[in-house]
Amino acid sequence: MEKYICHDCGKAIGKNEEYMPYKVGKDLYVKCRACHEIDPVLKNFQKAEVYSRVVGYIRPVAQWNKGKQAEFGDRKEYLVEQACCC
Repeated sequence: MEKYICHDCGKAIGKNEEYMPYKVGKDLYVKCRACHEIDPVLKNFQKAEVYSRVVGYIRPVAQWNKGKQAEFGDRKEYLVEQACCC
């Protein structure tokens, strides 16, 4: 038997313990019985790539230098209400 580690709690799953396998593409993720009973949905299994615009170019944030990444983390979203022309 392969050695499995729970995706949520990180506990090594023993030889006779129950677990739930999740196949995502070619990868296999497992959850121990306790974690599966708490939340049966597999979350946080794939890194999301975030894109944003810098000086006219749309690029993945992961490819930015550390200074630009820090600036991106400091950004705040503002919602502007549309002015009503009556």
